[in-house]
Amino acid sequence: MSLIPSFKIGIGNAWLFMSVFILQMIAITFVDKHARNKSHIPNDMRKNRRERYTGTIGNFIWLAAMGYSVFLPLQPGTTWFYVGLSVFFIGISLLTIATYNFITTPANQLITKGLYRFSRHPMYLSTFLICLGTGIASLSWLFIFLSIILALCLYQEGLIEERFCHNKYDNAYQEYADRTFKWIGLPKKR
Repeated sequence: MSLIPSFKIGIGNAWLFMSVFILQMIAITFVDKHARNKSHIPNDMRKNRRERYTGTIGNFIWLAAMGYSVFLPLQPGTTWFYVGLSVFFIGISLLTIATYNFITTPANQLITKGLYRFSRHPMYLSTFLICLGTGIASLSWLFIFLSIILALCLYQEGLIEERFCHNKYDNAYQEYADRTFKWIGLPKKR
């Protein structure tokens, strides 16, 4: 595994894995016109300086990873490729189910069905797994590092979302948070 492998544009590069995020955005935008509106925290929600800074870093890291993936060859035929591919498929499966749960829940309703029964942030968890799997499958320490930094930024975004949901859904969100793990786990008994 190298920090920065050779750069070359090719059909078999890591962009194949990372393109799932573009497909997800298209699905959210075009399947349900209201889904796009509920996918973002309103701009008028107050964020402190650290939260704004972390959001900017997270967006930059995500864009850097997307750009880097165009030049990052996957390493088929290696054990690492198949390990990364497995992690990627777990991530894409979770992302697909979570996106479906998100799109099929009415805009003014708290999402608690499907994967949201097991995780308050399944899309963030799946994003990390997809990026981590991509880094492993391409044998790139740099991509794995970017994935970890992105996960830390997504953790901060999760805290902001939870504050927003507490304000919007009040007791219903608190009950949901009390029985559902932040990242993943079986629903807690009450």
